[in-house]
Amino acid sequence: MSAKKNHVRLTAVVMAGSLALTACSAGSGGGSADGTAPKTGVTLALTGEPVNLDFTTTAGAAIPQALMSNVYEGLVEIDQDGEIQPLLAESWELSNGNKTYTFKLREGATFSNGEAFTADDVKFSIERVKSDAWISSLKKKMDVVDSVKVNSDTEVAITLKKPSNAWLFDMGTLVGAIFDPSGVEDLANKAIGTGPYAIDAWNRGQSIEFATRDDYWGEKPAIETATLRYFADAVATTNALQSGDVDVVYNMQSPELLSSFESDPKYQVLDGTSNGEIILSMNNKKAPFDDKRVRQAVMYAIDRQAVIDTAWNGYGTKVGGPVPTTDPYYEDLNDVYPYDPAKAKSLLKDAGAENLNITFTVPTRPYATAVSEIVVSQLAEVGINAKIESSEFPAVWLDEVFTKHDYQMSVVLAVESRDVLSMFNNPDYYLGYDNSKIKDLAASADAADEAGYVEGMKKVVRTIVDDAAADTLFIFPNIVVADANVTGIPANSVTEALDLTNLGWK
Repeated sequence: MSAKKNHVRLTAVVMAGSLALTACSAGSGGGSADGTAPKTGVTLALTGEPVNLDFTTTAGAAIPQALMSNVYEGLVEIDQDGEIQPLLAESWELSNGNKTYTFKLREGATFSNGEAFTADDVKFSIERVKSDAWISSLKKKMDVVDSVKVNSDTEVAITLKKPSNAWLFDMGTLVGAIFDPSGVEDLANKAIGTGPYAIDAWNRGQSIEFATRDDYWGEKPAIETATLRYFADAVATTNALQSGDVDVVYNMQSPELLSSFESDPKYQVLDGTSNGEIILSMNNKKAPFDDKRVRQAVMYAIDRQAVIDTAWNGYGTKVGGPVPTTDPYYEDLNDVYPYDPAKAKSLLKDAGAENLNITFTVPTRPYATAVSEIVVSQLAEVGINAKIESSEFPAVWLDEVFTKHDYQMSVVLAVESRDVLSMFNNPDYYLGYDNSKIKDLAASADAADEAGYVEGMKKVVRTIVDDAAADTLFIFPNIVVADANVTGIPANSVTEALDLTNLGWK
């Protein structure tokens, strides 16, 4: 289990560009000008501002990235190797035909409002996910829960409708976040959790300030302050690193600039993995992509390695399906749709869709802009004229594409852990995939033993890929560039959370 820490002050500042850099909290960054003052804080640069603070009703990765592990915690957490570790639960036992989990809870943990953490909070939080209070499509991960029984303040029994291979892992993601019943009235603006940080102030469009919790149950951190800064311009993040305004560029969005850091001993470069898939979305419920042949034509028209090389400087992993290499049911499916423009043209002719005109809604994210340009060029070669329509991200894209499904083609980074069923086993999801072929397969796999789960999920994924439900262009790398003396940087991104609790200095 990662060491949690209790004396860090975290501030997130949203910047419009490279000229807006200002100092945040005192003590953050790299010390005094003469270099003699001890370094008590770390400043990280990110892109993509949270819309609000409520991931229960609002989609978007930026919210759980900032809040999970830092403000909110679950009964378990997922470590850097993708393994389940105890957190608010010290231990658990499985009984009743592998349907009942009995958790022994940690004593002495409290919420940032001073309320004690007990089994009642576990019951409240899980039942709230299953209620209408949660709007996020990820809530379906709790459908398997049948009942929650409070045995005592420190013991809770959760019974599932059937055995589930996925459920305990899901409890380590945002759907497993534990809330205080008195702290959910204004989640969009106020987050109250059991984690090491508490939000002190949030200035929309400018800053989020997290204050340290002296009463946190975990271990003391190595630093006193940490700062997140959000930049609209990806290049500005590296400029800020070179000027000393930030110490870490996390999830770097300008990989073409890496060469200037790789040979400089002042910096460290981490090329980690992530669970994020760059998804070329095709609206399965809207013409022309309601025709499987047209979707398949797109799959054959795209040279994914060329997309990686051109759009992301060669960084990224080609997988052929919507599953990262870290998932237990991953298999290489690149041979299903090899780059074959002639095959693409033939499918379009069969579908009566030659000289096709489509609208390509592209969110204002660096990866999306870079990817869209090469995709448009490759589609044009097979007779698909894709007109790019820029969509401000996150607000406009989430409203028009994700919520209203008003699009034909789009591209987005899907970062939720083990999200293949969230994306494709829900016909009301923005992709609009008809899940009738995989619904029963997925249910059987989840209730099987471990080997049956892996093999069953592989069948699910193969079915999705055969139907050309969406094109997974590549698995997004987790590139980090940092001051060489910063320690404890999470190299891999295996859940939505950016856990800041292990940061320090040599």
